Amino acid sequence: MKTTLLIMAAGLGSRFGEGIKQLTPVGPSGELIIDYSIHDAVHAGFEKVVFIIRKDIEKDFREAIGDRIEKSLDCEVAYAFQELSDLPEGFSVPEGRVKPWGTGQAVLAARELIDGPFCVINADDYYGKEAFVKIHDFLTANAGKEHRYCMAGFVLENTLSENGAVTRGVCKVDDDDYLVAVEETYGILKTKDGAGLEAGGGIDAKSRVSMNMWGLTPEFMEVLESGFVQFLKGDDAAGAEYLLPMIIDGMIREGKATVKVLGTDDKWFGVTYAQDKQYVQDSFKALIEKGIYSSPLL
Repeated sequence: MKTTLLIMAAGLGSRFGEGIKQLTPVGPSGELIIDYSIHDAVHAGFEKVVFIIRKDIEKDFREAIGDRIEKSLDCEVAYAFQELSDLPEGFSVPEGRVKPWGTGQAVLAARELIDGPFCVINADDYYGKEAFVKIHDFLTANAGKEHRYCMAGFVLENTLSENGAVTRGVCKVDDDDYLVAVEETYGILKTKDGAGLEAGGGIDAKSRVSMNMWGLTPEFMEVLESGFVQFLKGDDAAGAEYLLPMIIDGMIREGKATVKVLGTDDKWFGVTYAQDKQYVQDSFKALIEKGIYSSPLL
């Protein structure tokens, strides 16, 4: 039973143009954000990496990312494929449906490859070293305990863009740092005081937010499977998405799972706006100058 890093990368081709090679390098030796995430996860103790991709970008993805990771790092590498037609028996793709089914179905695509605790991340987000260590330590300490999950809780002001408003899942936690709810909050701006709302009013810049970095246990796949059937039976399934935060929030509200919010003070980087690319590149350069990463990385 291996601890697994599960990377949601099925949307990379459509978001960045004609395939994976259109991803802009962020490191001085041509590294991609995903390289840093995998490097940090393996050093934190994760033993296996599973990429969730689309079948049509497999060749480009293996050439640009997968083959290089497999040769450079001491970890097992596997692939799962998120496809619109990967549906439970008795269901078919609704007429006119073209967009993916969402992060819940993406994780479910890896059901045959998961036999132990796992961490889910986005392929194009940088999370920092601390969160991987904390999630790995939590998962190993709680091995065998069903539905005891965790998530990385980032400080809101450490996740904002200099170039425009963002949406963040603001966490409501109890006195023991267990997640009570995630409130999707739109139009958050970086301000001289920390953070504010596009529509007016303030927001606590020190709030913990979810950046879609979850620590989960293998029986969660069964929850996803049964939940997907119920989702597809819903009236709005033809246009809706089956999303991880929604699924986990439902489990918390029904008392079926606990989620420990593991605070991290690392800065999150991502390319929300085109202008963010330079900031991300400068940030990695600074991390290298501080000795946090080497160059080349792998």
